[in-house]
Amino acid sequence: MSQGPAGTDQPSGGSADPAELRAALEAIMLVVDEPVSETVLAGVLAQPVERVSAALGELSAEYTAAGRGFDLRQAAGGWRLYTRAELAPYVERFVLDGQQARLTQAALETLAVVAYKQPVTRSRISAVRGVNCDGVIRTLLARGLVEEAGTEPETGAYLYRTTNVFLEKLGLDSLDQLPSLAPLLPDDLEALDPDARRMRERADVD
Repeated sequence: MSQGPAGTDQPSGGSADPAELRAALEAIMLVVDEPVSETVLAGVLAQPVERVSAALGELSAEYTAAGRGFDLRQAAGGWRLYTRAELAPYVERFVLDGQQARLTQAALETLAVVAYKQPVTRSRISAVRGVNCDGVIRTLLARGLVEEAGTEPETGAYLYRTTNVFLEKLGLDSLDQLPSLAPLLPDDLEALDPDARRMRERADVD
């Protein structure tokens, strides 16, 4: 490995150790959401296409020989990790059980904040709920109920919004059909909404 301009480690390329190359390929395979070609991988890793192709083939053969639950194989012009066909019943059971499981109270509260405040950052959600929401957001993302919606210009923090799946689950055509929260909230909204309090304070100063 060599040092980049900011002091960060950069792939050494060229004469990369075989173990390092294989490890790098495994790391990339864990984050891709569609098959990636040998040419793209070779460019990213600064390695000859032939060497990358051979390393991918070796990894695939090792996973099969070891009886791993996942398989590395070619599809749609690229490589990607897949669960093994013979284990499909277990995977399907897990996925279906997860989809049928009820959301926790924390997840429902977080989803409500996203629905009515979107697009909204994690820190804003945490401020409204009074607790850290990172784990709950991950759950909602996995369930397809919320999604990333760009970043906040001032801070660069990720923004989140609800998805079409959210509307489908609630039987709504659009967010305009969400019920009004006004009848359910106390008179002192500033106690629940720090933004409202700050806006009033700025108005008083002006």
